Amino acid sequence: MHRVAETRRGRPTMNDVAATAGVALKTVSRVVNDEPGVNAATAERVRQAIERLGYRRNEGARVLRRGRTATIGLIIEDVADPFYSGLSRAVEDVARSHGSLVFTGSSGEDPRRERELVLAFCARRVDGLVVVPAGSDHAYLGPELAAGIRAVFADRPAGPDVDVDTVLCDNTGGARSGVAHLIAHGHRRIGFVGDSAVIFTAAERHRGFRQGLEAAGVPYDASLVAMGPPDQARVDADVARLMTGPHPPTALLTGNGRTTLTTLRALARYPSRVALVGFDDFDLADLLVPAVTVVAQDPPALGRTSAELLFRRLSGDNGPTERVELPTRLIPRGSGELPPAP
Repeated sequence: MHRVAETRRGRPTMNDVAATAGVALKTVSRVVNDEPGVNAATAERVRQAIERLGYRRNEGARVLRRGRTATIGLIIEDVADPFYSGLSRAVEDVARSHGSLVFTGSSGEDPRRERELVLAFCARRVDGLVVVPAGSDHAYLGPELAAGIRAVFADRPAGPDVDVDTVLCDNTGGARSGVAHLIAHGHRRIGFVGDSAVIFTAAERHRGFRQGLEAAGVPYDASLVAMGPPDQARVDADVARLMTGPHPPTALLTGNGRTTLTTLRALARYPSRVALVGFDDFDLADLLVPAVTVVAQDPPALGRTSAELLFRRLSGDNGPTERVELPTRLIPRGSGELPPAP
């Protein structure tokens, strides 16, 4: 029996383990599922057969018997973005602690791609979703929510079509604190270089920028604002417009990590030194000269909070939907403390 079991083709089954160990199928099932009723010597013989054959329990069948698939879907903007990699790892860690796996997809800021990913994950019967939305129309998710799937939206809220839990960072307050910091160091002509205005976080940070100016009695000047995709060509053109105008800014607030980097590259072409506060921390920000002052979010906390809320819902919490807002933190390093040029 041992020789037949060890030379079989295909994935080993519990029947193969039972034959190799010389025990009943029910005995193997009890050992595999850590159930009582098997003496120590027999249990050890079964475990040795499992090891020899390379048997693996069919987790899919096991969890389906419990009415769940032990999987969740995570939709983010870009898996290569360091901000989202930190968020993703935190979601995975929480899912792992609950015995679940994570399917991850990148929307690339395309609402159609977001919808495709969400519905593809739902078709695979994930238990729940953590979604960083690319669009604002989420009516397509209504039937899935009605069917029992749970969803948490992270970083940006869902559209008005659905009522789901949301976990955000304090985008407005963070931008407001960045402006206040620059004003405290003597600046009055402060520019804003942000992401596309249609993106929720970009619009909220622009709103915080305006509020920061208003709180200090500094007039808002639309000519000092540039918003659009954070690609280098666009930022180069906008920074050129800002820096070569008749009254260039003495300081800038940048709207996210990628925009900060493209703005720093663009500013390197100009002799005048401009104070800068960037929204989002990024690798090596503390090693540049001067080191970059940032308004830091906490991507792992965003992912962890979203995933914990999702698993709380999956465990039976049917309370009212929640909107959680996580704080930001201003980290002064040098670039935001430069005084205005004389």
